[in-house]
Amino acid sequence: MAVRPDNRPIGVFDSGLGGLTAVKELLTLLPGEDIVYLGDTGRVPYGTRSTETIIKYTEQAFAFLMGQNVKRIIVACGTVSSVALGKAKLPPVPVTGVVDVAAEAAVARTKNGKIGVLGTPATIASGAYEKRIAKLLPSAECFSVACPLFVPLVEAGRFQQGDKVVELVVSEYLEPLQNAGVDTVILGCTHYPLLADVIGAHMGSGVALINPGAEAVQFVASAQKKEGAADRPLGTAKYFVTDSVEGFALSAARFLQRPVAGSVTKIEIERG
Repeated sequence: MAVRPDNRPIGVFDSGLGGLTAVKELLTLLPGEDIVYLGDTGRVPYGTRSTETIIKYTEQAFAFLMGQNVKRIIVACGTVSSVALGKAKLPPVPVTGVVDVAAEAAVARTKNGKIGVLGTPATIASGAYEKRIAKLLPSAECFSVACPLFVPLVEAGRFQQGDKVVELVVSEYLEPLQNAGVDTVILGCTHYPLLADVIGAHMGSGVALINPGAEAVQFVASAQKKEGAADRPLGTAKYFVTDSVEGFALSAARFLQRPVAGSVTKIEIERG
């Protein structure tokens, strides 16, 4: 019996711009799906917030996306995936975070068992990646570095090679991983793949970079095809933000390499 298509949209949630790394992968792997993106740009970054605050923001995001009639949600925020998914009230649709899939990809790629984890302070403090990797590969050594300046830099549009400030910050954060001799690095926040060119240049071609958003979307794409992917040839994308529409649209168009003007809407979510 053929699987019945489900034409409801897929929801993607991030604290800001970072989840666009997941959207870009979705547009490639599931071009027929409608996408509803929520970027909480008015309250970014999440990585320095308390656990209670992150949980509250997460539940508010879930409520908004359910109001958009989504059929599943990709949590493209490393902080939320690490800190809140096991504690927040989940919606009645499948929710996919980035921690498990990224950890599995890192374990599959490493050859020397030395894995680096770059993340926000909240993600690193949670130990979520380290715990998952330890279960998958007990012999692995994890080297974790909190990178509080990465998200503000990306949100400001500063993630290009040659930017002196970016190069300096990346160099400082990566030094412990280089000294440890890691051969695989998890970019443990979906903002970080926007810095992949800079990070890759510093780490060298022999080091694998794991993109959590892309890994989550690959998992979702496989599941969606089994459950009934949308049957249209080309889907639409709607973007909702909690701060400047113009700034987000400019950065999103540059990263996605397609115009998003006209499809970005500002919404109000309780501040705090």
